[in-house]
Amino acid sequence: MHRLLLQTKQPIFDPSRSTTYKNITCTSRHCSQLSSATSTTPRCSTNTCVYGVRYGDNSISQGFFASETLTLTPSDVFPKYLFGCGEKNQGLWNGVAGLIGLGRDRLSIVSQVSSKYGNYFSYCLPSTPSYTGYLTFGTGGRSFTGSSLKFTPLLSKSKGPSFYYVDIIGIKVAGKTLSISRSVFKKSGSIIDSGTVITRLSPAAYDALKTAFRQHMTQYRMAKPFSIFATCFRVKKNTTLKIPSITFVFGGNIEVVVDSGILLQLRPRRPAWHSPEIVTSNMGIFGNAQPKTLDVVYDVAGGKLGFGYRGCS
Repeated sequence: MHRLLLQTKQPIFDPSRSTTYKNITCTSRHCSQLSSATSTTPRCSTNTCVYGVRYGDNSISQGFFASETLTLTPSDVFPKYLFGCGEKNQGLWNGVAGLIGLGRDRLSIVSQVSSKYGNYFSYCLPSTPSYTGYLTFGTGGRSFTGSSLKFTPLLSKSKGPSFYYVDIIGIKVAGKTLSISRSVFKKSGSIIDSGTVITRLSPAAYDALKTAFRQHMTQYRMAKPFSIFATCFRVKKNTTLKIPSITFVFGGNIEVVVDSGILLQLRPRRPAWHSPEIVTSNMGIFGNAQPKTLDVVYDVAGGKLGFGYRGCS
């Protein structure tokens, strides 16, 4: 499910202090819509609709399905906005006040505010927390008018109504195209997901990338696998790494060069470790580490996804 984490130091939402908050009943048509939005059949508790969702990183959220007045700007107010009020959240939730659902399903915020903004949104995720990114609804943001934007088609959502399916057709390392058949990508299918940190590739695609990447990193000592990461290096402190570029090629021969998000610095007790932020998966997932600093533009109405450089630092 396409999502963005909301980091905050403010108190979490307290429905008991709201005069416009209402739980959705089990008999409501909105309750039945949760099946497609969450890929999980909703439950019922004393005639209150209960949602449950599990994400690709095994984080889970469960709670009451409800409606509330959503205010984005003083003039942009959306009554009866549908959302999940989490009661049980497990996983990567430290310091997180909630999630914004940006999927294609009709219950996502993108669909629910489309009367004002259309089915358009864009964002840029900064390279580090010390920089500022953005999230924009509608076409008023500068990213939609950027001359550097290159678009690839969004594929049919029939496989999953919440997902943004894209066509990855190739990968380059240091400018050289890897010998990966297009059928490898088509068989597994690929989505882009702002809520998945680590990019996932099918085993055949990952093995080809791993082999090529290691060939360009022979000056560094290999380390044992760490957690889900299979390609790790032992690097001395203050070492300047020379890392080969990685380029993802999307449908329409759109090339997206990954400048950041190639290596993840891990710090066990000793020594420092570095691991590629790409692992294996049955489905290809272009995670949020790779497009950092890029404008990522969703023209859902037009059925296309755009990438632009230097969206943020």
